[in-house]
Order: sequence, then structure tokens, then C-alpha cells
Amino acid sequence: MKKFLCVIFASLIHGSFYSQAAKKALPCYDFSEVLKVEPTLLYKPHLDASKSFGVKILQDSKTVLKYINNGKFHKIKKSGKGYHVQKLDYSRAWMVSKGKLMLEKMGTRFSKDTKGNSFTVSSITRTLEDQCRLRRVNSNASLGISSHNYGNSFDISYVRFNGVLKYNPKMEAALEKVLKYYYNLGRIYYIKEKQQSCYHITVRNY
Repeated sequence: MKKFLCVIFASLIHGSFYSQAAKKALPCYDFSEVLKVEPTLLYKPHLDASKSFGVKILQDSKTVLKYINNGKFHKIKKSGKGYHVQKLDYSRAWMVSKGKLMLEKMGTRFSKDTKGNSFTVSSITRTLEDQCRLRRVNSNASLGISSHNYGNSFDISYVRFNGVLKYNPKMEAALEKVLKYYYNLGRIYYIKEKQQSCYHITVRNY
């Protein structure tokens, strides 16, 4: 496996999923080193949920293609009722079936609650290669394994609604109401990321 050397220093800002073990510089696509990085307690449930779908860590495009070909991953439409997927430079619009269904349910519920408005999906499934490229421009991207690496996580912006980048407390509150609803049902975990202005959502294998 070719190593893409990308020296990273861990950030101490709020929202980092990896802390003490990630303070040292790491090659960003050295699989053995990535596995050694311990997640925070806040993020661990996301990884535990991800491992229950029977998907191995997505290292590169070939592994994604394998899950597409065997019917494990399903294509996410660019837009649907209540949601829009922005241009994805560092992730792929494919997810496990429950992930796709949950995104669609959230969009429908959000649209109904807000009388036709839509939220923006900013990131979906990532490989370790994708994360490597992302960390070259965003030092807050996961230094270790991410739940995005299993195809059951996605991010929703809380500053972009109806395709417009603008702070909208009313829409943000409506979005969090939807997230809390599915969290209370035991369907998802979510974290509010302040640096990236998004909610990181992981779908559980209920």
C-alpha cells in the first residue's frame, strides 16, 4: 500500500474527535498507525455503531466499489425532499441502506416541519485516502478511523439552508429538533461540530 505522507498536528479546539494519542505527527495514510489512534469517549459510540453494519474500513476506491457491486452501498441522490447534497470533493454519495433511508426520512420530516425548506448535506462516505486529501486542507479531519469510513455517517450543515449560506437560527432549531427525534428513538448518534458548522450524524443498526 502506497503511503501518502501528510504530517498532521492534532488540534486542541472544541470538536476534535481524537485527542491525546493524536498529538504526535502521523503519516495520514499509514493504516497501522491510524488504527492506533484512540477516539474520544464522545465519538466512541459512533464507531461502535459503524462496526455493526458488516462493512470493513474503507481504505480506497476499490473497497467502495466492492460494496457497491455487492449491493451493500446505495447511491444518494443529489437532492430529495427536504435535503440537498452539496458538491462532494472529499467524500462519496454512497451509504448503507439504513443510512440512505435515514437521510431521506430526516429530509421529509424537516420539509414537513418547515413547510418546504431543505437542509444541506456536506459530507457522506469517505475512504482513508479521502481523509488523507481532506487533512491537507482541513486539520480538523479525523486523525484516526472515522465513522465516515464505514458508509453509515453523513454531515449536515447548520448554516446552509435552501442552498443559501446564512445563519438562520429558526432553521437550525428545526434541524436539531429532527435530530433529537431520531436520537430519542435510538436511530442515530449526532455531534455538533463548531469548527465545521455541521452536525455529524451516525446511523445505528437498529
